[in-house]
Formats: sequence, structure tokens, C-alpha cells
Amino acid sequence: MYELEEKTYFNYLIIILVLIAFFLINRYWKKKKQKEFASDELLNKLAPNRSTFKQYLKLTMMSLSVLMMVIALVNPKVGSKLKTVKREGVDIVFALDVSKSMLAEDIAPNRLLKAKQVISKVLDKLGGDRVGIIAYAGKAYPLIPITTDYAAAKMMLQNADTDMIPSQGTAITSAIEMTNQYFDDEDQKNRILVIISDGEDHEEDALSSAEIAKGHGIKIYSIGVGTESGGPIPIKNRNGQVTGYKKDREENVVVTKLDKKVLMEVAQATDGKYIDSQDTRQLVAEFTKILSGMDKKEFETKVFSDYEDQFQWFIAFAILFLILDIFFLERQTKWLNRLNLFDERGK
Repeated sequence: MYELEEKTYFNYLIIILVLIAFFLINRYWKKKKQKEFASDELLNKLAPNRSTFKQYLKLTMMSLSVLMMVIALVNPKVGSKLKTVKREGVDIVFALDVSKSMLAEDIAPNRLLKAKQVISKVLDKLGGDRVGIIAYAGKAYPLIPITTDYAAAKMMLQNADTDMIPSQGTAITSAIEMTNQYFDDEDQKNRILVIISDGEDHEEDALSSAEIAKGHGIKIYSIGVGTESGGPIPIKNRNGQVTGYKKDREENVVVTKLDKKVLMEVAQATDGKYIDSQDTRQLVAEFTKILSGMDKKEFETKVFSDYEDQFQWFIAFAILFLILDIFFLERQTKWLNRLNLFDERGK
């Protein structure tokens, strides 16, 4: 098992693109000036040992060095030991709405990405709680079963999109029914279902399903994403460019709006609560406060421990590539010139 400590440092990989761009611009400028100075034939006579291949090799070494430095900053860690630990917590299942209406951009960047961000932030605040994730649209689909592996939960969360479930709609009923199968511990007193949705196109029997869930000891908290003024549903191509907006049968642009009513009713039916998602920080703080006031059940789980830092290996490789870059001169190497592996004589 491994984990990445500081993923934000991956943004520094843009330095490699800057290096490549600078190299190409500089090479173009050099060739232009050389042509103004003399012909290629004369340049070959004046500088017979110049090597084009070595220039690209030095760029490769420098890029690899930067790559290794970035990975070292991210600091990959490897879990070297699996041990059984005792934890206290509650069981939480997140039901994520992945219907097409969740693509509306009335909240930035769009409803679905906002919902994913909310779940991810909540996971960051959890301690010993077990979590599961369900995706639903016209029907419910299990993403990950009840687990304490938050890293795996986040990974599966990122894979959730509006194309994973062909049938459209907002089948809150199916999500609630599937949740009943998720909770595998009969002794767990606190079972929580968190529904994250815009509330549109819901089924009429969602309220009765919520009452059945209450009978199974499940408390529902609903989180509304979107705005009551709403927004159109964009249609994008593979490159992410908007090519149009979803229209109804009369060719009018469909405007999808947040429907709080059903989300509030479902939550209230189980003595839960509706929470607005506009302020993510406030939402996470409120939900964390709710969890802290609940009775925790002790259970055993296997986790990887003794995570060992691996950054030193990547620093060593970065230094190695820098040293190679220094020793690789731009002129041809004598023994390499004899072999002429890269057709350097013709360059």
C-alpha cells in the first residue's frame, strides 16, 4: 500500500513544459542567426564536432531531474506492515447523484464536481468512521463498500461521472434501498446516509423509502447542490468544449433548478437534517459537529502502518540526472563519433 503526502506539488510539472518551450525557442533563434552568419556547409566546417542529438539528450536529463524533484516533494510513502487496530466510529454511506442535471454550472465548477469536493472534504475530517459510496441516477450503483480505506474511497469517487449509469433520473429510492444492504454490522447504533443531489426528477415514493430506512436505524442527512435560480445543462465534446445545451421536445433550453423540498422531507422523515452546500467549509464543520455528538462503536480493522518515506530515492535520481547533464557536452563524443549511432556526422 502506498500514499502520496503532498499531491499539490504535481503542479510544478509545468516547469518541464517551460524548459521544453524555452529549448525550442532558443534552438529556433540559434538556427536563424546561424543561417544569417553562414550556410550549413560552412558551419559544419567551422564546428565539425557540434551535436544536435546531445542537445536533446541534455534537455531529457534536465526534464527527468525536474520530474524526480517533483516526485520527491510529493513524497510517496509505502506501507510496510499490515496490523489490526481498534477504532471507534459510525458507519456512513454517501449517495452521490450522477444524473445529467448535475453537470449544470450554476455553482462552480459544476454541481457534480462540487458534490465530489464536499465528500472529499468530509472524508479528510473523519477519524475511525467507516464509509461507503453509492452513485445513482435512474438506478443506484455501488462504488465502494463500507471501508476505512479513505484513499480508496477518494479514488473511486473521482471515477464517478454522469456516463456511468445509462438510465437517467434521480432514483433516491434506489439509493436508499441499496444503503440498507451496505450496513453489515447489526450492532452499529448509528447508521448514516448522506444524500448529495440537486433533488430534481425524484421518485414519488422517496419519502416512504426514507421511513423504511428509519426502521432499519438509518438517519439521512441530505445536501443540496445547485441554486434555486438554476442553470442550463451543457453538452460537451471529448475535449471538454461546450457544443450546446440540453433542450426539451419544443427545442427550449432546459433549465435545471435545485429542489430542496424532497431532500428536506427525506431527511426529516429519519430525524436527520438538510444541509446547504454553498459554503463547503461551513458544511464540513457542521457535519463534523453532528458526528462528534454521536455514540461511536468500537470495531477492529486491518490497516497499513509504518509508512516509510521514499523521497530520498527520487532526490538521488534527480542529482544523478543533473550530473549526467553536466557531463554530457554539446559536442560529439570521440568514441560515439566512431560508432556514429545517431548519425551525428550528418548533423
